[in-house]
Amino acid sequence: MPAGDVEDGVDMPIEPQSLQTLFATSFKRTYAMFLGNYGQIPSQHLDSARMLLQTKVNDEYSAVKDLPPPAPAAPQAQSQATGERARKVQRTEDRTSASDKINRLDGQGVAGHNPFPVGPGVQLTPETAVMHEPTSSQIEKLIDTLPDTKAMEEAKKVSTIVAYRGPAGIPEKFRAQSSALALRTPQVVRPEWHAPWKLYKVIQGHLGWVRALAVDPANEWFVSGSADRTIKIFDLATCKLKLTLTGHINTVRGLAVSSRHPYLFSCGEDKTVKCWDLEQNKVIRSYHGHLSGVYCMSLHPTLDVLITGGRDSCARVWDIRTKNSIHVMGGHSSTVDSVLSQSLDPQVITGSMDATVKLWDLAAGKCMATLTNHKKSIRAMVNHHNEYTFATGAADNIKIWKCPEGKFLRNLSGHNSIVNAMALNKDNVLVSCADNGSMYFWDWKSGYNFQRMETIAQPGSLDSEAGIFCAAFDQSSSRLITGECDKTIKIWREDENATPESHPIDFRPDQDPLKNRF
Repeated sequence: MPAGDVEDGVDMPIEPQSLQTLFATSFKRTYAMFLGNYGQIPSQHLDSARMLLQTKVNDEYSAVKDLPPPAPAAPQAQSQATGERARKVQRTEDRTSASDKINRLDGQGVAGHNPFPVGPGVQLTPETAVMHEPTSSQIEKLIDTLPDTKAMEEAKKVSTIVAYRGPAGIPEKFRAQSSALALRTPQVVRPEWHAPWKLYKVIQGHLGWVRALAVDPANEWFVSGSADRTIKIFDLATCKLKLTLTGHINTVRGLAVSSRHPYLFSCGEDKTVKCWDLEQNKVIRSYHGHLSGVYCMSLHPTLDVLITGGRDSCARVWDIRTKNSIHVMGGHSSTVDSVLSQSLDPQVITGSMDATVKLWDLAAGKCMATLTNHKKSIRAMVNHHNEYTFATGAADNIKIWKCPEGKFLRNLSGHNSIVNAMALNKDNVLVSCADNGSMYFWDWKSGYNFQRMETIAQPGSLDSEAGIFCAAFDQSSSRLITGECDKTIKIWREDENATPESHPIDFRPDQDPLKNRF
């Protein structure tokens, strides 16, 4: 029983009430309390308002209330200081008596009836009339109506009007250009014409989804990894199978070919990372440490270092020769599905299914920055070959960033699908491939989407098997290789018969700059 009021030393119980009943009671009491003066404006004391204004004027201008008349000066000095002196004399002579100004306010709509009634045509009664403090514009009008004093008349005799010549130190011929620079809008980058791409060849051979691709640095062959647990090497010119490597016990998810050694690196969902010697065609090293499937990998361009990322939400840095784990880069809260490496900082970039991108310091093994602009999982990333930039692809947008701080540059919007793979060639053609089989070709610098197409599913396969899992350009940037869900490898090339006249650029820049803020 809750305690209540005390009566004769005995606690009286309080009957419990609902929250709705207490709210209704409080609302009723508040309404009854303020019903009598509802809608009335609180009145102000007229003498107090006048005293407040007089105090403000005296406090601001008491130091310059009484000044001696200006002494005669040289003609050159008079021409330079006349404007400022005239304004100073006007302030000192015309604002000496605050009481005179207060008395003038009665004729300017400041006292008496409210100059701003509560509605159009509403005249307030004397009981509800409010004294309003004059604004700065009203005070300036009053000062302008005051008669000129003797000091003002003497100042006008010696005053001269000097035209404004602009900021000092800027030549006259450059002033117009300097003012135009501040108002200049950002220039729209015009897209470069690129020939459209078309299907060239279809390669069969795998018995499962093709999940990984890599091209030989000498541009003689390319390698593919599949869900059938095999790695196949094809001749790039003839597209014929040269070699099949077996050793993984689960899906092969990542491949990398070294440009410094005759090595091929592979990773898969069997938690292993393998190093293949292409001179002996066998595994010579295995890198153990991941706690779950390994989904991506990247070779450092200048160091003997391998970076892998997987389902255990971390990226691991391996020494190729000693098989030692140099760093364990933890910080993501979900699968690391893409990884990049470059010779300059940040030397390691990871993209995760937690919708974040992390830039890492390879020497310290610590995160330099975390980019949280994406709202969906990041499954693909690509470096630019010349610029100090990189791109990340997700289902919401393709975003381009600037290194080393990870500054956001622009969005490539329109590919509204789950982007599984991206590739960039030396002609600044960026291709994004999605799980519904759509392929978007972009001009890197302008973000212009010059071609949209869908892959062709292999005859006999389902329409739902038209997804694209991986993509890579060859070293000559003339052929695009895609690995797809229908267990085939497709090779695309530019249409040699296309011209700017047959396929003109239909570029319409985005009129809304707010779309590219994040």
